[in-house]
Amino acid sequence: MADKPSLLLVDDDPLITDTLAYALGKDFEVLVADSRKSAVAMVRRQHAPPQLALVDLGLPPVPHRPDEGFALITELLAHSPEMKILVLSGQNDAANARHARTLGAADFVAKPCEADALKKLLLHALQFRSAEISGDAEAKGEQLIGASPMLEKLKSQISQYADSPFPALIEGESGSGKEVVAASLHRLSWRRAQPWFALNCAAIAPTLVEPTLFGYSKGAFTGAVANKSGYFEDAEEGTLFLDEIGELPLELQAKLLRVLENGEFQRVGETQQRISHARVIAATNRDLRQEIKSGRFRADLYHRLSVFSISVPPLREMGEDKMLLLAHFTRFYAEQAKLAPFTLDPGATALWRGYRFPGNVRELKNIVIRLSTKYPGQKLSVLELEPELEPAAPQETPAAAEIGPPSDPQTLIEQAQRHLQRERAFNLDSMLKAWEQGYIEAAMRLTHGNVSQAAKLLGINRTTLYSRMDQQDRK
Repeated sequence: MADKPSLLLVDDDPLITDTLAYALGKDFEVLVADSRKSAVAMVRRQHAPPQLALVDLGLPPVPHRPDEGFALITELLAHSPEMKILVLSGQNDAANARHARTLGAADFVAKPCEADALKKLLLHALQFRSAEISGDAEAKGEQLIGASPMLEKLKSQISQYADSPFPALIEGESGSGKEVVAASLHRLSWRRAQPWFALNCAAIAPTLVEPTLFGYSKGAFTGAVANKSGYFEDAEEGTLFLDEIGELPLELQAKLLRVLENGEFQRVGETQQRISHARVIAATNRDLRQEIKSGRFRADLYHRLSVFSISVPPLREMGEDKMLLLAHFTRFYAEQAKLAPFTLDPGATALWRGYRFPGNVRELKNIVIRLSTKYPGQKLSVLELEPELEPAAPQETPAAAEIGPPSDPQTLIEQAQRHLQRERAFNLDSMLKAWEQGYIEAAMRLTHGNVSQAAKLLGINRTTLYSRMDQQDRK
């Protein structure tokens, strides 16, 4: 079993999971979960994350919507960016397929699908995953590729900050390459011969964060059968990378602050003071200033972490770097798959240049993988490229913009009056329902399907948001 590639299968239909687990079990070590919560818990329990995942979009508690599946894609990639995720779903309209790919899914497969066809797709994804892991630093994307002014500025900051002993905070959108920047800071410093440890704060159970970082003594808690050092000890004078630092529980933020201030920490269950000489690099895709205002992140920890602050630009702002990345990854994946590389005709090239890449470099790489597989050696037109891209959000109409959130009650009254004068047939209930549905959908998109974060954006409880989404589903 240990020699088989690991596959996480997530679907709430036991007939499907039983059938696929049996059919794929000869070639994969299959782990089965029936919800986002159980899937994340299962991954956290594994010594190493699964190499592959096959997930449904419609998962409880809202199986008739794709939100849980979208959120699961985001959480799995936060836990293991190297994981290749295929979506197998009955919610197979083009918008869902494109959005799943934008979030980082390697491909989308509509139900029903034969087991043999799934096996072929999974093995193909595994091949590309192995190529990415075994390739050199540039091939794997561990070096920053591009020549835009924003990227040159980023490279200059990395060179300037690399040898410093002080903490650094890397901010940027999901998929933009924050972990690449962190690795570059380590590789370009004198610490490159020292250990490198990384912890994803979003991918580990909160109860395990403290013993993982600080270690524990024998008997400190159930299962602590021996003394164990933590990352701060093991890193010695190397680098400790804390990804998604915004997910760190408040009670642990105080302990991290203490280490950053004077290097002191204690193992769980001990009173002995220990000293860490590791350099801490943190990364987040959240706005930590807003998190501070909301009481979810300590202001003193933020200021301590951001001695050096690095902002990773989104791909949409990097101009012709889109073309350089296209050429690089097209060549790399074609060589790995032993296929002739595809090219783009002028129309497709213009579409590529104009696309905003909401999923950033991760999305670009997955698009290249799919096109390399589907169209080896071919020159592609807009007809072949367009289905791989997520359409832009529709532009807001003047009427919708006018009726937006007012600055004061009188402004609202005046806007509503003008709106009523223009409308021949107005229905208040329909208007309110449409606005509620629009804001819920906008919040779900902004949070990549994370219901808890969407509820925070909307200023309502998560249970209230679930209830309102269910009401919309029944209409």
